[in-house]
Amino acid sequence: MSYDEDPYIFTTDALPTDRRFLPPLANGLLGWRVYNNTMHMGGVYNGEGGRCHRADVPCPLAVKVEMDAPAQHTYSLDTHTGIFTHSLSSASVRVSQSLYSHRYYPNLMVMEILMVRQVTSEEPITVNLVSSFTPQSKDIVFESCPDYRGGSHVQGKVTTAEFPGGSCPSVHLIWTPKPPTLTLLPEQSQARWAFILVVANSSDTAEANYDEGLNLIASGNLRPSHEKAWKELWLQSKVEVAGSEGLCKALIGCMFYLLSAFPSIHDTSSSFGGVSPGGLSNGGDGQDYWGHIFWDQDIWMYPAIALFYPKLARSVLEYRVGTIDGAKDNAQKQGFKGLKFPWESAVSGREVCPEDIYGQQEIHINGDVTLAFQHYLYLTEDLSMFTEGQGREVIYGVADYWVSRASWNPEDQKYHLLGVMPPDEYYYDINNSVYTNAVAKFSLQFAVDLADLLQHPAPKEWQEVAEHLKIPFDEESQYHPEFDGYVKGHPVKQADTVILGYPLGLLMSPEIRRNDLEAYEPVTDPNGPAMTWGMFAIGWLELGEAERAQRLLEKCYKNIQGPFQVWSESSDGSGAVNFLTGMGGFLQAVLFGYTGFRVQKECLAFSPLLPNDISELCVRGVNYLGSQMDWLLRKDEVCIILREQANSAGNTKSCDLQVVLKASGTTIPLTPGKPVTFPRGPGCVCKLVSAYSCWPL
Repeated sequence: MSYDEDPYIFTTDALPTDRRFLPPLANGLLGWRVYNNTMHMGGVYNGEGGRCHRADVPCPLAVKVEMDAPAQHTYSLDTHTGIFTHSLSSASVRVSQSLYSHRYYPNLMVMEILMVRQVTSEEPITVNLVSSFTPQSKDIVFESCPDYRGGSHVQGKVTTAEFPGGSCPSVHLIWTPKPPTLTLLPEQSQARWAFILVVANSSDTAEANYDEGLNLIASGNLRPSHEKAWKELWLQSKVEVAGSEGLCKALIGCMFYLLSAFPSIHDTSSSFGGVSPGGLSNGGDGQDYWGHIFWDQDIWMYPAIALFYPKLARSVLEYRVGTIDGAKDNAQKQGFKGLKFPWESAVSGREVCPEDIYGQQEIHINGDVTLAFQHYLYLTEDLSMFTEGQGREVIYGVADYWVSRASWNPEDQKYHLLGVMPPDEYYYDINNSVYTNAVAKFSLQFAVDLADLLQHPAPKEWQEVAEHLKIPFDEESQYHPEFDGYVKGHPVKQADTVILGYPLGLLMSPEIRRNDLEAYEPVTDPNGPAMTWGMFAIGWLELGEAERAQRLLEKCYKNIQGPFQVWSESSDGSGAVNFLTGMGGFLQAVLFGYTGFRVQKECLAFSPLLPNDISELCVRGVNYLGSQMDWLLRKDEVCIILREQANSAGNTKSCDLQVVLKASGTTIPLTPGKPVTFPRGPGCVCKLVSAYSCWPL
């Protein structure tokens, strides 16, 4: 393995022996693992109920370039541009095969081949294009259509709808036919070929996108338009550290793969199909959770994206709004009111988990969805998402579900949530999961707050259940048991009780926070899912123990599979690939751990702390109330640059952002383009506040 000097370029001279760890190329609509014969399209599933899975779509770009002459091979993934390149270099020619999912035109995938002579010669040079592609799928019955402008065209529908009476989505493919060989003619010093693939839900859309692809080729703008779109994305965010090359590359890889799973910032179609644990490149029948959408999207992947990209954050919320009817159906089938978001979701929002117990009992998903909406409002104050965007229907529907699901216990005068499965899936049919009850309490309180903000009369039961919902606590040991009857020291699968502090923000003393961490860290499965150790790291950073946090964060490195920074769900390489959930947890450990960022109702709080081997953390493009900021954290100081001042979510009053140092009460106004630097001492706690807020004082 050899690294390029640029940390954004992952380079190797040999592909991984386990082909699951080849790099995925995705753009929020289409996802593909390079060289694989199948790819996937967002929102296209096949199978009913628990058999629903992301439909395999055949990929005509599954092509390998080979030469008869001996050649040196190099493979690189450039995360600046989202382009994977295979380079072959011999004594006579250099050949480059480039593959990418177009970042601006999401229906478009591209293969480009460039041949350049190394020496003057009058001999033709030929390379072979090797492929086993056939336009067939076990999920879609394809039929041939007339060629379109020189492109091969097939169309088909998935065989089975997600639910009885549901629709079977159509899939159209138009692609440039691939010859078996390409030849650099004697009179040519170099030559370039472009092959395009369009995948769409209708013939009209497919043809329009193929036309666009041909126009981009003719104008020479095919690759530049793609690279420009990636450049726009990266200009809005950067997370880099000084002092650890491994950590820096890991962070870049995480941001790249997460951004690849989200739609273009220019996309106005509102047809985003959500983010599954293995991303769009995976999710076929029996593979990587079938491409379903879990709490992983809302709790693990969403927060890092929302900190930089409010538009992409909103696309996650719009996906959940689009599944309201299914969530209503789920609640009714369970005998409750309101909305019950599925543990595993596809397009309709009806439960598609293959095993009933998870859909019936892992009900914390409702609060997880609400928490994403809550953070969005606190970060943006964009009320339109909750009015015209129907976000309030989600929040109010979840509140109604909690009220109907909770049982009153006259003995302790508390509401209980009975027969649930906590995030720790080693246990089921237990009562009062501390995480489930806490997230339910917070979502009920947010429903009350939102109703007040929108001047909607909130049912008194929302506040009543929120105030009296049991939050298990052991007075003797001064810690939170995972659920009623949990025996301290029993094994735990993954982060559960430890996420009460972050991201939930349950108020507790430092002593209790420490006791929770001490209780669960040694009994957590070392082979559990990757996001777990990042949450422990955040907890220890809260308590000022940066080195202990760093040791835990380094456990995550075992889940990174070289050479392309692809993550596996478990450290032994098993489980879902490319595990975006683990990446999201890792990113949060840095973005919300090292900085201490906490998204709160009336401020963005922060309390920076860096471990000894990290000398500097640069976080560019933090978007708060519409204003973009760059943050530079060093051992002894914090520097903030306000890039641009904006109005709060379209309000006419300026945000007038200012930093408040909690210890001294000093207020430092932020002025666009003028750096603000202040010392970072032990226990430094600050707030970023606005002089204007949609929240009534």
